[in-house]
Amino acid sequence: MKRLSLIFKTLLLLPLILIWACSPAPETGSKSGPSLYTIGTGGVTGVYYPTGGAISRIVNTKKETYGMRLSVESTGGSVYNINAVMSGDLDFGIVQSDRQYQALNGLAEWKDRGPQSELRAVFSIHPESVTLMAGADTGISSINDLKGKHVNIGNPGSGHRQNAIDALLASGIHVEGDLQAEGLKAAESPGVLQDGRIDAFFYTVGHPSGAFKEASSGSRKVSFVPIVLPETFYTKYPYYAPSLIPLEHYPQAANTENIKTFGVKATFVTHSRIPVEDVYHIVKEVFENFDDFKKLHPAYSILTKEGMLQGLSAPLHPGAEKYYREAGLLK
Repeated sequence: MKRLSLIFKTLLLLPLILIWACSPAPETGSKSGPSLYTIGTGGVTGVYYPTGGAISRIVNTKKETYGMRLSVESTGGSVYNINAVMSGDLDFGIVQSDRQYQALNGLAEWKDRGPQSELRAVFSIHPESVTLMAGADTGISSINDLKGKHVNIGNPGSGHRQNAIDALLASGIHVEGDLQAEGLKAAESPGVLQDGRIDAFFYTVGHPSGAFKEASSGSRKVSFVPIVLPETFYTKYPYYAPSLIPLEHYPQAANTENIKTFGVKATFVTHSRIPVEDVYHIVKEVFENFDDFKKLHPAYSILTKEGMLQGLSAPLHPGAEKYYREAGLLK
């Protein structure tokens, strides 16, 4: 009798169970919970990863107020981040300004895919120097000395790989044929340089950098290699500019003066589909906590609010533009 009663109750509940099972899951950002956004960064030894963490920590203090929460993902770098943002696998990404320019205009890795017209800029962050380090025992004192050497130019999908190729070609060096090129991630470079498995490596990063602190702290003496390029290089690539690496950050390197090179800017990007108010709140929290943000990493020490609107070659996301106009940073 009890079994019949249980069967009868189950039959009565079956339509409700089916309705629940077939109902669509609540959308992100609905009343059932906060919007969850992921920021694509880079290797854990670079500046992108702590930058993503800094943005997240500041915004997440208001997660209840704004109904959203940010998290950080370590990734392969700029190209990966842009592609993942465009596909919806990431919501935000930190990318080099040159990669932002190339993606928007359908150049380099995006030549076959075409312009990534829905890419949107939010703000720029710290300057990044294209940095070349070599073993002091290799005889490498300029980029021209890399011919015939074993060099890590960076993993496919990273912004610094293309920077290395641009610098090499401008110096008359071809990756295929003129050197033994490796495609390792930046985090692997310090270890393999110290082990003697490579002669030198490139990495585009803000300074001070954990990777170069690690690389210069081992038993093998190392030095930064200056990269001095002709003015025609900057005419051809307007998103590059000369830069200087302060030696004070790396007392164990064999150099005796600051290192001349060139660089780009790190930029924070998203997709046009991200809601205006959510982007507005992210920008608002970073800019209204600007002094605290600058303290979160030494690479931010030279930041200005006005400077964080420079180096943006993609259209501004409307949420970012809304805040900048309210704050008087845009006319």
